[in-house]
Amino acid sequence: MAIKKKAKKKAASTPAASGASASAIKDKYTKTQILMEIAENTELSKKQVGAVLDELTVLIERHIKKRGCGEFTLPGLLKIKTVKKPARKARKNVPNPFKPGEMMDVAAKPASTRVKVLPLQRVKNMVIA
Repeated sequence: MAIKKKAKKKAASTPAASGASASAIKDKYTKTQILMEIAENTELSKKQVGAVLDELTVLIERHIKKRGCGEFTLPGLLKIKTVKKPARKARKNVPNPFKPGEMMDVAAKPASTRVKVLPLQRVKNMVIA
């Protein structure tokens, strides 16, 4: 019980958890750099952080795969959802939008599923601040 309380206090002392403004990062991080940064800030090992990210990947896949619910929310950050696009029939003699007066044929497209990633309010506020 006492161990959990200490972990919560240490997690709250990090800039991201306490809501304090952290300094901006100038260069894009690699996967290794991301793992190292999270490991340092959370006092977990790099291997543990990697295992958490791998499990998160599996969890997202299970949500959005073919027979899954089609939606995954990472609280406070983003929402990933699938959008089913219906099949489109071929059309002939459609006006060409790029060359007025000319006609064109539009090929048929099969039904498909697209992935949409939507930022939540907290991410939108990060960009503004």
